[in-house]
Amino acid sequence: MKIVVLVKHVPDAQFDRHITGANNTTDRDESILSELDEYALEAALQLIEARGGSKAGNQVIALSMGPAGAVNAVKKSLQIGATEGVHLSDDALAGSDAAATSLALAAVIRHLGADAPVDLVLTGMASTDGETSLVPAQLAERLSLPQLTFASSLDVTGGKVVARRDGDTHSDTVEASLPALVSVTDQINEPRYPNFKGILGAKKKKITTLSLADIGVGASEVGTAGSLTVVESAQARPPRTAGTIITDEGDAGIKLVEFLAAQKLL
Repeated sequence: MKIVVLVKHVPDAQFDRHITGANNTTDRDESILSELDEYALEAALQLIEARGGSKAGNQVIALSMGPAGAVNAVKKSLQIGATEGVHLSDDALAGSDAAATSLALAAVIRHLGADAPVDLVLTGMASTDGETSLVPAQLAERLSLPQLTFASSLDVTGGKVVARRDGDTHSDTVEASLPALVSVTDQINEPRYPNFKGILGAKKKKITTLSLADIGVGASEVGTAGSLTVVESAQARPPRTAGTIITDEGDAGIKLVEFLAAQKLL
Protein backbone atom coordinates (compact mmCIF):
# COMPACT_ATOMS: atom_id res chain seq x y z
CA MET A 1 0.00 0.00 0.00
CA LYS A 2 1.26 3.45 -0.95
CA ILE A 3 -0.10 6.30 1.18
CA VAL A 4 0.65 9.99 0.82
CA VAL A 5 0.05 12.11 3.92
CA LEU A 6 -0.07 15.89 3.67
CA VAL A 7 1.89 17.55 6.49
CA LYS A 8 2.02 21.31 6.90
CA HIS A 9 4.55 23.56 8.62
CA VAL A 10 2.39 26.01 10.57
CA PRO A 11 3.05 28.82 13.07
CA ASP A 12 3.39 27.54 16.63
CA ALA A 13 0.19 28.35 18.50
CA GLN A 14 2.25 29.19 21.58
CA PHE A 15 3.35 32.41 19.90
CA ASP A 16 1.38 35.33 18.49
CA ARG A 17 0.82 35.18 14.73
CA HIS A 18 2.08 37.96 12.52
CA ILE A 19 1.50 39.12 8.96
CA THR A 20 4.58 39.97 6.93
CA GLY A 21 5.60 41.13 3.47
CA ALA A 22 3.89 43.06 0.70
CA ASN A 23 1.49 40.17 0.04
CA ASN A 24 0.30 40.01 3.68
CA THR A 25 1.39 36.42 4.20
CA THR A 26 1.82 34.68 7.54
CA ASP A 27 5.20 34.91 9.25
CA ARG A 28 6.39 31.30 9.60
CA ASP A 29 9.67 31.79 11.44
CA GLU A 30 8.36 29.98 14.55
CA SER A 31 6.64 26.99 12.97
CA ILE A 32 6.01 23.32 13.71
CA LEU A 33 4.28 20.30 12.19
CA SER A 34 0.54 20.94 12.26
CA GLU A 35 -0.98 19.04 15.17
CA LEU A 36 -4.02 18.04 13.13
CA ASP A 37 -1.81 16.43 10.47
CA GLU A 38 -0.33 14.12 13.09
CA TYR A 39 -3.69 12.31 13.25
CA ALA A 40 -3.56 11.63 9.52
CA LEU A 41 0.02 10.41 9.83
CA GLU A 42 -0.91 8.08 12.69
CA ALA A 43 -3.83 6.69 10.67
CA ALA A 44 -1.48 5.95 7.77
CA LEU A 45 1.05 4.24 10.02
CA GLN A 46 -1.62 2.04 11.58
CA LEU A 47 -2.85 1.00 8.13
CA ILE A 48 0.56 -0.10 6.87
CA GLU A 49 1.53 -1.74 10.17
CA ALA A 50 -1.57 -3.94 9.87
CA ARG A 51 -0.19 -5.00 6.46
CA GLY A 52 3.35 -5.84 7.50
CA GLY A 53 4.84 -2.35 7.53
CA SER A 54 7.58 -1.07 5.25
CA LYS A 55 9.27 -4.49 5.19
CA ALA A 56 6.26 -5.74 3.23
CA GLY A 57 6.66 -2.94 0.69
CA ASN A 58 4.17 -0.51 2.21
CA GLN A 59 4.97 3.19 2.06
CA VAL A 60 3.91 6.28 3.97
CA ILE A 61 5.15 9.37 2.14
CA ALA A 62 5.01 12.65 4.10
CA LEU A 63 4.43 15.52 1.67
CA SER A 64 4.87 19.17 2.59
CA MET A 65 4.72 22.34 0.49
CA GLY A 66 6.43 25.52 1.62
CA PRO A 67 9.69 27.46 1.98
CA ALA A 68 12.96 25.92 3.10
CA GLY A 69 11.88 25.69 6.75
CA ALA A 70 8.89 23.52 5.84
CA VAL A 71 11.22 20.56 5.47
CA ASN A 72 11.15 20.38 9.28
CA ALA A 73 7.54 19.14 9.10
CA VAL A 74 8.77 16.33 6.85
CA LYS A 75 11.66 15.52 9.18
CA LYS A 76 9.31 15.33 12.18
CA SER A 77 7.03 13.01 10.19
CA LEU A 78 9.98 10.72 9.43
CA GLN A 79 10.87 10.64 13.12
CA ILE A 80 7.31 9.60 13.94
CA GLY A 81 7.39 6.78 11.39
CA ALA A 82 6.84 7.89 7.79
CA THR A 83 8.99 5.87 5.39
CA GLU A 84 10.06 8.79 3.19
CA GLY A 85 9.45 12.48 2.69
CA VAL A 86 8.83 14.93 -0.13
CA HIS A 87 9.25 18.70 0.11
CA LEU A 88 7.81 20.93 -2.62
CA SER A 89 9.70 24.20 -2.40
CA ASP A 90 9.77 27.05 -4.92
CA ASP A 91 9.85 30.81 -4.48
CA ALA A 92 6.87 31.14 -6.86
CA LEU A 93 4.65 29.25 -4.37
CA ALA A 94 4.66 32.13 -1.87
CA GLY A 95 1.18 33.52 -1.29
CA SER A 96 -0.69 30.50 -2.71
CA ASP A 97 -4.30 30.27 -1.55
CA ALA A 98 -6.18 26.98 -1.15
CA ALA A 99 -6.88 26.66 -4.89
CA ALA A 100 -3.26 27.23 -5.92
CA THR A 101 -2.06 24.96 -3.12
CA SER A 102 -4.32 22.10 -4.19
CA LEU A 103 -3.17 22.51 -7.80
CA ALA A 104 0.49 22.20 -6.83
CA LEU A 105 -0.09 19.30 -4.42
CA ALA A 106 -2.13 17.44 -7.04
CA ALA A 107 0.78 17.73 -9.45
CA VAL A 108 3.17 16.35 -6.82
CA ILE A 109 0.91 13.37 -6.10
CA ARG A 110 0.64 12.59 -9.83
CA HIS A 111 4.44 12.77 -9.96
CA LEU A 112 4.72 10.37 -7.02
CA GLY A 113 2.31 7.97 -8.68
CA ALA A 114 4.26 7.77 -11.93
CA ASP A 115 6.22 4.64 -10.91
CA ALA A 116 3.54 3.01 -8.74
CA PRO A 117 0.00 4.33 -8.15
CA VAL A 118 -0.86 6.10 -4.90
CA ASP A 119 -3.56 4.08 -3.12
CA LEU A 120 -4.60 6.62 -0.51
CA VAL A 121 -4.13 10.31 0.23
CA LEU A 122 -4.65 11.29 3.87
CA THR A 123 -4.97 14.78 5.31
CA GLY A 124 -5.93 16.40 8.58
CA MET A 125 -9.36 17.97 8.95
CA ALA A 126 -7.86 21.46 8.50
CA SER A 127 -4.61 23.33 8.85
CA THR A 128 -4.17 25.11 12.15
CA ASP A 129 -3.20 28.36 10.44
CA GLY A 130 -5.74 28.88 7.63
CA GLU A 131 -8.41 26.54 9.08
CA THR A 132 -10.34 26.55 5.79
CA SER A 133 -10.71 22.74 5.31
CA LEU A 134 -10.81 23.49 1.57
CA VAL A 135 -7.69 21.74 0.30
CA PRO A 136 -8.80 18.09 0.77
CA ALA A 137 -11.95 18.51 -1.33
CA GLN A 138 -10.18 20.58 -3.98
CA LEU A 139 -7.35 18.07 -4.14
CA ALA A 140 -9.76 15.16 -4.58
CA GLU A 141 -11.47 17.02 -7.43
CA ARG A 142 -8.19 17.76 -9.19
CA LEU A 143 -7.08 14.12 -8.88
CA SER A 144 -10.55 12.75 -9.78
CA LEU A 145 -10.58 10.77 -6.54
CA PRO A 146 -13.55 9.89 -4.35
CA GLN A 147 -13.32 11.77 -1.07
CA LEU A 148 -14.35 10.88 2.46
CA THR A 149 -14.03 13.87 4.76
CA PHE A 150 -13.92 14.32 8.55
CA ALA A 151 -13.41 10.61 9.24
CA SER A 152 -13.35 9.63 12.91
CA SER A 153 -12.50 6.00 12.09
CA LEU A 154 -10.81 4.45 9.09
CA ASP A 155 -10.26 1.01 7.63
CA VAL A 156 -9.18 -0.38 4.28
CA THR A 157 -10.47 -3.75 3.19
CA GLY A 158 -11.23 -5.46 -0.09
CA GLY A 159 -10.07 -2.57 -2.23
CA LYS A 160 -12.31 -0.13 -0.38
CA VAL A 161 -11.78 2.50 2.29
CA VAL A 162 -14.45 2.62 4.99
CA ALA A 163 -14.85 5.60 7.31
CA ARG A 164 -17.20 6.72 10.06
CA ARG A 165 -18.32 10.34 10.22
CA ASP A 166 -19.67 11.50 13.57
CA GLY A 167 -22.33 14.22 13.64
CA ASP A 168 -23.99 15.92 16.58
CA THR A 169 -26.84 13.42 16.77
CA HIS A 170 -25.77 10.44 14.67
CA SER A 171 -22.90 8.74 12.86
CA ASP A 172 -22.64 7.73 9.20
CA THR A 173 -20.50 4.94 7.77
CA VAL A 174 -19.32 5.73 4.25
CA GLU A 175 -17.06 3.90 1.83
CA ALA A 176 -15.26 4.45 -1.44
CA SER A 177 -13.15 2.42 -3.83
CA LEU A 178 -9.40 2.90 -3.83
CA PRO A 179 -7.61 5.07 -4.77
CA ALA A 180 -9.28 7.68 -2.60
CA LEU A 181 -8.67 10.76 -0.47
CA VAL A 182 -9.64 10.92 3.20
CA SER A 183 -9.44 13.75 5.71
CA VAL A 184 -9.49 12.67 9.36
CA THR A 185 -10.55 14.40 12.56
CA ASP A 186 -8.69 14.68 15.84
CA GLN A 187 -10.94 11.96 17.27
CA ILE A 188 -9.63 9.15 15.06
CA ASN A 189 -6.62 8.12 17.15
CA GLU A 190 -3.92 9.19 19.58
CA PRO A 191 -0.80 10.18 17.61
CA ARG A 192 2.46 8.62 18.73
CA TYR A 193 5.53 10.58 19.77
CA PRO A 194 8.89 10.10 18.05
CA ASN A 195 11.12 7.86 20.17
CA PHE A 196 14.91 7.74 20.26
CA LYS A 197 15.07 4.94 17.70
CA GLY A 198 12.75 6.83 15.37
CA ILE A 199 14.78 10.04 15.66
CA LEU A 200 18.01 8.24 14.78
CA GLY A 201 16.36 6.21 12.02
CA ALA A 202 14.88 9.33 10.39
CA LYS A 203 18.39 10.53 9.49
CA LYS A 204 18.73 7.60 7.10
CA LYS A 205 15.36 8.11 5.40
CA LYS A 206 15.03 9.76 2.03
CA ILE A 207 13.74 13.31 1.59
CA THR A 208 13.13 14.42 -1.99
CA THR A 209 12.99 18.15 -2.72
CA LEU A 210 10.94 19.12 -5.76
CA SER A 211 10.52 22.40 -7.61
CA LEU A 212 7.63 23.53 -9.81
CA ALA A 213 9.67 22.57 -12.87
CA ASP A 214 9.96 19.01 -11.55
CA ILE A 215 6.19 18.60 -11.39
CA GLY A 216 5.31 20.50 -14.56
CA VAL A 217 3.58 23.49 -12.96
CA GLY A 218 4.16 27.04 -14.19
CA ALA A 219 4.93 29.91 -11.84
CA SER A 220 1.84 31.79 -13.05
CA GLU A 221 -0.43 28.94 -11.86
CA VAL A 222 0.48 29.28 -8.19
CA GLY A 223 1.45 31.97 -5.70
CA THR A 224 -0.43 35.23 -5.76
CA ALA A 225 -0.59 35.10 -9.57
CA GLY A 226 -2.48 31.81 -9.59
CA SER A 227 -4.63 32.36 -6.50
CA LEU A 228 -8.36 33.01 -6.62
CA THR A 229 -8.27 34.99 -3.37
CA VAL A 230 -5.86 37.60 -2.08
CA VAL A 231 -5.40 39.48 1.20
CA GLU A 232 -5.62 43.14 0.19
CA SER A 233 -4.78 44.60 3.56
CA ALA A 234 -4.10 43.58 7.14
CA GLN A 235 -3.57 45.37 10.40
CA ALA A 236 -2.58 44.38 13.89
CA ARG A 237 -5.36 43.63 16.35
CA PRO A 238 -5.86 46.67 18.63
CA PRO A 239 -4.69 46.16 22.21
CA ARG A 240 -7.31 45.18 24.72
CA THR A 241 -8.74 48.05 26.70
CA ALA A 242 -9.00 47.95 30.46
CA GLY A 243 -12.26 46.56 31.75
CA THR A 244 -14.71 48.30 34.03
CA ILE A 245 -13.88 47.85 37.71
CA ILE A 246 -16.70 48.04 40.22
CA THR A 247 -15.66 48.93 43.75
CA ASP A 248 -18.02 47.52 46.34
CA GLU A 249 -19.27 50.31 48.57
CA GLY A 250 -22.45 48.54 49.48
CA ASP A 251 -24.01 49.10 46.07
CA ALA A 252 -21.87 46.81 43.89
CA GLY A 253 -24.89 44.70 42.94
CA ILE A 254 -26.79 47.73 41.65
CA LYS A 255 -23.76 48.99 39.71
CA LEU A 256 -23.29 45.55 38.14
CA VAL A 257 -26.93 45.41 37.02
CA GLU A 258 -26.69 48.95 35.61
CA PHE A 259 -23.52 48.00 33.70
CA LEU A 260 -25.09 44.85 32.21
CA ALA A 261 -28.21 46.82 31.26
CA ALA A 262 -26.08 49.47 29.54
CA GLN A 263 -24.38 46.70 27.51
CA LYS A 264 -27.86 45.32 26.66
CA LEU A 265 -27.01 42.04 28.35
CA LEU A 266 -30.17 42.07 30.45
